[in-house]
Amino acid sequence: MSPPTDNAFAVAPKPLDNIEAVTIRFAGDSGDGMQLAGTQFSDTSALVGNDIATLPDFPAEIRAPAGTLAGVSGYQIQFSSQDIFTPGDAVDTLIAMNPAALRVNVNDLRPGGIVIVNEDAFVEKDIRKAGFSANPLEDDTLARFTVHRVKINSMTEKAVEGLGLSNREAGRCKNMFALGLVYWLYDRPLDATLNFIAAKFAKVPNVAKANTRALKAGHAFGETAEMFASHYHVDKARLAPGTYRKITGNEAAALGLITASRLAGRDLLYASYPITPASDILHEISRLKKTGAMTFQAEDEIAAVGAAIGASFAGLLGATGTSGPGVALKSEAIGLAVMTELPLVIVDVQRGGPSTGLPTKTEQADLFQAVFGRNSECPVVVLAPCTPADCFQTVIDAFRLAVRYMTPVMVLSDGYLANGAEPWRFPKLADLEPIRIPAAGQNGHEHFLPYERNADLSRPWALPGTPGLEHRIGGLEKEDVTGNVSYDPANHEHMVRLRAEKVSRAHIEGRELIWYGDDSGDLLLVGWGSTYGAIAASVRRARKKGLKVSHCHLRGLNPLPAGLGEKMKKFRKVLVPELNLGQLCLILRARFLVDARELSKVQGQPFTISDITSGIDAALEEK
Repeated sequence: MSPPTDNAFAVAPKPLDNIEAVTIRFAGDSGDGMQLAGTQFSDTSALVGNDIATLPDFPAEIRAPAGTLAGVSGYQIQFSSQDIFTPGDAVDTLIAMNPAALRVNVNDLRPGGIVIVNEDAFVEKDIRKAGFSANPLEDDTLARFTVHRVKINSMTEKAVEGLGLSNREAGRCKNMFALGLVYWLYDRPLDATLNFIAAKFAKVPNVAKANTRALKAGHAFGETAEMFASHYHVDKARLAPGTYRKITGNEAAALGLITASRLAGRDLLYASYPITPASDILHEISRLKKTGAMTFQAEDEIAAVGAAIGASFAGLLGATGTSGPGVALKSEAIGLAVMTELPLVIVDVQRGGPSTGLPTKTEQADLFQAVFGRNSECPVVVLAPCTPADCFQTVIDAFRLAVRYMTPVMVLSDGYLANGAEPWRFPKLADLEPIRIPAAGQNGHEHFLPYERNADLSRPWALPGTPGLEHRIGGLEKEDVTGNVSYDPANHEHMVRLRAEKVSRAHIEGRELIWYGDDSGDLLLVGWGSTYGAIAASVRRARKKGLKVSHCHLRGLNPLPAGLGEKMKKFRKVLVPELNLGQLCLILRARFLVDARELSKVQGQPFTISDITSGIDAALEEK
């Protein structure tokens, strides 16, 4: 008999099955590092070349008791070799780090889906805390699924032995063990995450070593454990040639604001008060201070918008960001910008409300506030991005309109767009149209006329200190052309109508709406904002079935796109999906006298494809 070779007892590679798309969800306590694990998995999938869409889901409680349902944090990602529009409906693989995470998320798992549970966390106390009457790993609770019980805590502790870490520090590495296991399960490389660990923990080498060991241990466990018979591979997506990165909506908005500054040749001041889920825009611009962009963290919302208006008065690009409660506080100052006719961009990252509401959950219920929510006749332009990457171009559009029409522009993002991510192809600055700012002068007059209008009905943007352009400004009504304070009734009505007419002309040419499908048919779905992905996927499915369904998605909400009323009237029925109780639907019915019907969801969660598909079926079946 021949002597055994060195690799005689090596583990044979397990079968690798090709699949088109996968939806996974990491879920655990708010301190279990699920957002970090999900972000790393998303980054790696983007680098591999997949199309991705993500849905981070944060607990609303800042410090919810450990092991409770309120403290569960989740991160969902769909990655695919094809174009995708949403983070996925049913989950294919759930990683549950404790009983509460399992309880909150198990009903979203498809029948036959994979559950990887941290078996060490299923102790009596936490099982009861999660609301289970018995251990769900021992009864038939998970009978519909493929369950893998993995002692994640124990194996993580063993992987980091000898590095001098405390039990708490060792426990913090368990998300890397889970991530390594899922990397193996879906044939992802470790390199990007290993580089991330080395950079993040460069000053604490033992912590870097511990996380590295945990990641590799999870990966090795998948390859060697008998419970996993095979693993899976998703090919690259066919994306247009170019340089890509993964980007969230808040990151895209920050880059868009900075790019607008370059395109206009004016410095940017972004003034903001920290508020969920808009704070990351402030953080990102501050991080990119080498671009010359300035940030100001104000003491409150009113100070923030006041600083932004002051910056605009001084000739800078003034912008501010907030969420719904902050917009309420800023409303009087926004009225000041309307009256003084200064350019201003307000980014409203909507969240569940009213009041504090659901600060970490998504909603689209600020539309009325954006269009109507100020005293008197106080119109502003309102735009809405439709995907995370679209936030980049939308804030550029906002500044383009703000300086052209000398008016505030509000951008309605939301928590889903702000925190969600997708691949984004880097644009070339040379391919972006400059933002042109007309020069202000006396136009042949002896004295400067600060409210003399151009063809767009916009007054000149005169910078303070410019010789010959001295003028007064403030919140009192202005006399047309001269800018003098006026109490004349006829002048007031004239100015009110003039400001409204100016805003009504502020269209983003070529980008006001996205249309998919025929120009007429049985059903038109009209959406705005983050509902785009679910509607787009549902309408494509419906059309493959031969249904006469089309999709109109609005980027311009005030003014509404030209000809929209006529477009809607070519369809037998109009359905308006919104994450509110029908705000756009009501506006469309009032403006165009069409029998639009609402499809509403107000649960702090985005629409799924099945939500929209059910709405389509119900609308078509209704006589």
